[in-house]
Order: sequence, then structure tokens, then C-alpha cells
Amino acid sequence: MGLEAKLTQDGFITTTVDAVVAWARKSSVWPMPMGISCCAIEMIAAADPKYDIARFGSEVMRFTPRQCDLMIVAGTVTYKMAQVVRRIYDQMPDPKWVIAMGACTSSGGMYRSYSVVQGIDQFLPVDVYTAGCPPRPENLLNALMTIQEKIGKTKSRDFKNRSLKELELSQNVPHES
Repeated sequence: MGLEAKLTQDGFITTTVDAVVAWARKSSVWPMPMGISCCAIEMIAAADPKYDIARFGSEVMRFTPRQCDLMIVAGTVTYKMAQVVRRIYDQMPDPKWVIAMGACTSSGGMYRSYSVVQGIDQFLPVDVYTAGCPPRPENLLNALMTIQEKIGKTKSRDFKNRSLKELELSQNVPHES
């Protein structure tokens, strides 16, 4: 049997390594939940059967940063806690992504005080922001789908550019006064 006959009988697939790696990454995103305050309840609710985060391959919420590639920061981040959040983020392997869940995480929310960081984008590279106080589980699932789209479009060589931005942000970790 010739090669042409074999291929027409069995079929074949052509793709790139980047496409296969991106598909595998976006189909199995493992979140690192950073539930700091009230938004954490909505983040936990996303895992229950009604919302079923498992549909997106993200039901494995690990509390070990070395096994995660997505950090979900849910809640009010104080300056004292910012150092801990950054340290945990730094322990995650590359490539990694961040969701800022809720108004307090994204902008300090209603807390305009000296102890609250006015947005985690001051010390972390945020990929997706979710709106709400607290945001509904559907908002988190929408953010997860947005992250998956972003992962699917990312090439391996794009991580070098991101690393430079992360290095710059790591210098901005807020310290206690």
C-alpha cells in the first residue's frame, strides 16, 4: 500500500507544536486561589455543581503555588498582604496568569485608606479583571474563558517579553510604612 493510499484511508493531522502546547495549557488551567476576603465565597461557589468550573478543566484548585498556572486574587489586598501575594506569585512556574476578582482587588474598592493597595496591578501583571462587589461566579467563569482564549493565542516565545514586564513590576511590591 502506497503512502498516498494509506493517508487517504486513515487520514492525517497537521499542526504546530505551539498549537498543541497552547491547546493543552488552555484545557487544563490549574488555579491558585488567593481568597483574601468576601470575594472568596463567590470564587468557592464557582466550583459547586451549579456553576461547575470543572467544565473548563480548572476544578483542580491547588494550594501549592508550584503546581498552579493561574492565580485568582479575590478580595481586599493590604500592603502587609501584598508581599505575601507577590511571593506566592513568584513561586508559580512560568507561564502564569492572574485574575483580579472584584472591585477591592482591582482598585481598592470602597477602602480608600493607607493600609489597602489601590489595585494589585501595582505589583502583579493582571491579565483579566472581573467586575462586581463581590462578582458573581458567572463573572469568574467568564474571566476564566477569557484567560483560556489568551492562553490559546500565546506562543512560547511571547513569554520572554512578559518576563521583562514582570521583573519591572516585582520592583514595585508595596512595603509597610
